[in-house]
Amino acid sequence: MKVLIVDDERAIRYSLKEILEMENYEVETAENGLEGLQKAGKEKFDAIFCDIKMPEMDGTEMLSKIIEEGIETPVVMISGHADITTAVECIKKGAFDFIEKPLDLNRILITLKNATDKANLVTQTKILKKKIYGREMIGESESMGHIRQMIEKVAPTGASVLITGPNGSGKELVAQSIYQLSDRSMMPFVEVNCAAIPSELIDSELFGHKKGSFTSAIRDHKGKFEQADGGTIFLDEIGDMSLAAQAKVLRVLQEKKLTPVGGDKEITVDVRVIAATNKNLQEEIAAGNFREDLYHRLSVIVLKVPALDQRKEDIPLLVKHFTEQICAENGKPVREFQKEAMALLTGRSWPGNIRELRNVVERLLILGGSPITAQDVQDYVM
Repeated sequence: MKVLIVDDERAIRYSLKEILEMENYEVETAENGLEGLQKAGKEKFDAIFCDIKMPEMDGTEMLSKIIEEGIETPVVMISGHADITTAVECIKKGAFDFIEKPLDLNRILITLKNATDKANLVTQTKILKKKIYGREMIGESESMGHIRQMIEKVAPTGASVLITGPNGSGKELVAQSIYQLSDRSMMPFVEVNCAAIPSELIDSELFGHKKGSFTSAIRDHKGKFEQADGGTIFLDEIGDMSLAAQAKVLRVLQEKKLTPVGGDKEITVDVRVIAATNKNLQEEIAAGNFREDLYHRLSVIVLKVPALDQRKEDIPLLVKHFTEQICAENGKPVREFQKEAMALLTGRSWPGNIRELRNVVERLLILGGSPITAQDVQDYVM
């Protein structure tokens, strides 16, 4: 844990530094707000102790600058000349806590623990949200710009959306982006992989079942549509759904009602549907494998996600993004790719699309050198 102490009184700085170092904290000091702000902007601290009355830049101004610059370190204000009004103002501005001088050791340690616990919780929450919903759409190609424009127009509406594109091209990410920008973003986002559910279980998974409706139904079960009530359901690989299940999905879309397996009462649901497929549904309709009426229900808006080979100019950005992501996940310093290595990656074909590219980047970071060279790409990719 790393702590920054900002105070113009040398005795306070060093006595507090000594105390915290005895508790195994790493400590930096600054003698005024300007120096403290510079250090806070350059290094990552787990907490900052900041005096209020200081020359050049006082503590309240430093606190305001920290908030403005988006530095997320908890700031604990300290002062020997403050009143309750000052303390309240500091908290309103964004300070984590306020401690009066003379400083009490136990109060300092408890406040520091609480501040770092909160910072860790905020960080973990952001990581979790990013894993669930926050993955970025990376790319500056014309095709990606078009998709972003379409998402911005479509997301605020309630229209059904059909996303097409090859496996690994990022259809799920497009669906999540639509959801995040929609009016339903605070309600559930429920994903269903239609290709992964056995045909005999699809009704139960989508529409739920009642206890005793079949041998293993030991309790009532809410289906995916009911779980998504008020929110969005994402039907991935809908081209692999059986015709019988398609008919029931169509009924839910038309009537906004469903009946669980073994149930006798209809349940009303309000769900926005986003579907995705790697198949040509027009060909599937002609072959008798997909219902035309369901297709028209789903395809109010059609978004076509391009294969990676159709937007190769995005590959360097994607490689950089995946490198930073993978290194952060593994607690490793970010590695560079030499120009020749990047040229080889950009020049090859990517039948597995973005998913394949990420796997290749991870392989090179494990097996390659620092930086990643063209020879590494030749040895482990080509």
